[in-house]
Amino acid sequence: MPFFIAGLILLLAYYILLGFYQYSRKQIPVFHPPHCKTKPVEKISVIIPARNEEKTIANCIQSLLKQNYPGELLEIIVVDDHSTDNTAQIVKQFRGSGVGLISLSEFDLSNTIAFKKMAILAGIQAASGSLIITTDADCTAGTGWISTIAALHTASNAVLIVAPVKIKTNKSLLSIFQSLDFAILQGITAAGVYTNFHRMCNGANLAYEKKAFLAVKGFDDIDDIASGDDMLLMEKIAIKYPGRIAYLNSASAIVETLPAATWKQFFNQRIRWASKSGKYKDKKMFLVLLLVYLLNLCMAILLTGSFFQIQWFGFFLILAFYKCIAEWVFVRDVLKDFKLQFLLPWFPLLQPLHIYYTVISGFLGIFGSYTWKGRKVK
Repeated sequence: MPFFIAGLILLLAYYILLGFYQYSRKQIPVFHPPHCKTKPVEKISVIIPARNEEKTIANCIQSLLKQNYPGELLEIIVVDDHSTDNTAQIVKQFRGSGVGLISLSEFDLSNTIAFKKMAILAGIQAASGSLIITTDADCTAGTGWISTIAALHTASNAVLIVAPVKIKTNKSLLSIFQSLDFAILQGITAAGVYTNFHRMCNGANLAYEKKAFLAVKGFDDIDDIASGDDMLLMEKIAIKYPGRIAYLNSASAIVETLPAATWKQFFNQRIRWASKSGKYKDKKMFLVLLLVYLLNLCMAILLTGSFFQIQWFGFFLILAFYKCIAEWVFVRDVLKDFKLQFLLPWFPLLQPLHIYYTVISGFLGIFGSYTWKGRKVK
C-alpha cells in the first residue's frame, strides 16, 4: 500500500519535527517585566484595521482604554476599511477618549486587492509612535498587554515582537475546533520564532518599530496578495534585521479573539491564510508546511479510500493513532499554557476533521479563491 508506506515515512519525519518543537518550547523563558519605578517614555501606536465590525469594535477599544500604560504615550488608531455597517459611527463615539479614526475610502485604492495591508499602512503613516502594535477589531486584551510588550522592547534589541493569541471558545463544535487548532499553531509559532527555525506570527498581536517598517519599505513587493500583512512583513524585517525578532512568552501579553461564526467563514479564513504559503522565501517554513500537508493528504486518501476498500481503514487508524501519540504531549502543554486544558479530550476525536480541513484549505489556498469580509479574492 503506497499511501500507507508514504504516510509512515512522513510520520517519522513528523515525529522528529514535533520533538524539536516540544523541546524548543520548554526552553522559552517566561518574560516577567522588571519591577522598576522608571516611568515609560516610549510612544506606542496601536493600529486596528476594521471592516464591518460593529459588533466587536467597541469591546476592542474599551480593552485598550483600560491599559495600564500611560495614556499620554498611547495612541489608538482605527482604520475603517469601507465598512457598510455602523463601525465608523461607533468609533467616533470614542474620539473624546483620544481614539483616532481614518477612513480608507478617502484613499485611491482602485488597483489593490491588499486592503488590510493598505489599512495598516494608512494607520502607520498617521502614527506618531515609535513602536507599532497591530491587532484586530474583534480582539480584547488584559490591562497589562501593552506595558508587557513595551517592557520586552525596552529590555531587548528586538525590532519585531511576536506575541500570543488565543481564540475564545464556547460550547459549539466549531469554536472548540478553532480554539484547539489555533492553540497548536500558536505553540508551533512560539517554538519556531524563539529558535529562529522559521518565521510565524499573527497580526492580531504583533509589534514592530516604525523605523523598521519604513526601512523595509512596508508592504512593497508583497502587496499583490490580499493576506500576509503579518508573516510576509515579518519575513522582510527578519531579513533586514537578522537576530532581532523576539517571542513574548507572557500570560499578560495574550490577546483573545473571537472564532469564526460559521464553518464557511472559518474555511474562508484558513484558505486566506494558506494563500500566502507560496510567497515565503523561508525554505524551512515551506518544507514544514509541505510535510504537514503531505502527511494529512496520505491520511485523507486512506480514510476516503476505506469506503471502497475496508482494509484501508486499518491503515488509516494506525497512522492516526501514532500521529496522536506524537502530538499528545505537545498539544497538552500548549493547551495548559493557554488555560484550555478542557479541550484535550476533543483532540483525538477531531482528527478526521482536522485532516480534511488541512488538505482542502491548503489546496484551495493555492489553486482556489475565497471570500473575506464580503470581498472575493482569487
